[in-house]
Amino acid sequence: MVYNEIGKTGMKVSCLSFGASSLGGVFRGIKEEEGIKAVFTAIDRGMNFIDVSPYYGHYKAETVLGKALKEIPRDKYYLSTKVGRYGENGVNTWDYSGKRATESVYESMERLHVDYIDLINVHDIEFADLNQVVNETLPALVELRTKGVVKHVGITDLQLENLKWVIEHSAPGVVESVLNFCHYSLNDEKLTDYLDFFEAHGVGIINASPLSMGLLSQRGAPAWHPAPQSLVEACRKAVEHCNSRNYPIEKLAMQYSVSNPRIATTLFSSANPTNVEKNIAFVEEPIDWNLVHEVQDIIGNQMRVSWANS
Repeated sequence: MVYNEIGKTGMKVSCLSFGASSLGGVFRGIKEEEGIKAVFTAIDRGMNFIDVSPYYGHYKAETVLGKALKEIPRDKYYLSTKVGRYGENGVNTWDYSGKRATESVYESMERLHVDYIDLINVHDIEFADLNQVVNETLPALVELRTKGVVKHVGITDLQLENLKWVIEHSAPGVVESVLNFCHYSLNDEKLTDYLDFFEAHGVGIINASPLSMGLLSQRGAPAWHPAPQSLVEACRKAVEHCNSRNYPIEKLAMQYSVSNPRIATTLFSSANPTNVEKNIAFVEEPIDWNLVHEVQDIIGNQMRVSWANS
């Protein structure tokens, strides 16, 4: 496993990391014992960065992850969670106030059975008033950082433009990392346009959703996927091409997502320990760059076609 530092945080993390959203049954139902075993497998195989949120499964992911973390020495992993996006009884809610952010951190620590958080993120800032994020949410988290309750502060979003705006309007050193998804995958490498900006501001980069929320999978995009049909179809053709080469597109997508050393880590999520093993094996093999170029040629004018968050 390759390890990279997230910006200037001192956190040297595995290039492939464990996203715990699946522990909340976000994508499909899970067996809790299997999910906990998936966490153990990830740690045992050298993955040392875990990302979660109170929003995933409306607190369930943090609760299940907390059961696993009780059994793992604290120095074996870096833990990332979030504030701002929540939910109760199947209803999504948002609250980016400083007061709620502070309360949320302590609630998360209780669910996760830890006494500090390595990285706290403002979750999906496109749903917030960005001025509130800059003037209220982030200052509340920086105060917790000063107290040692959290070690580092970051922001997350689908929209790269929002991440850039918040960094530009915050004091230097406030934002230490960004988490962006679906913009460094086989069908969309828009994140590369922003690497110079983030690095110039000392901000580390976390990538997520290497399969582009299912577009780059043999199963195909789920019915709820917000991508336009033209992109769905282009990715389906790319899947078929990889199958004809006996090279699963999931393998190529995982390998591509961890191939850029300027991106500290890529998150993938699975509550299945066998899938964790499989994806680690994928990224430990050399990538077929010729096949990458062939796939991107097939995707063609649908490269970088994006969608709104939801």
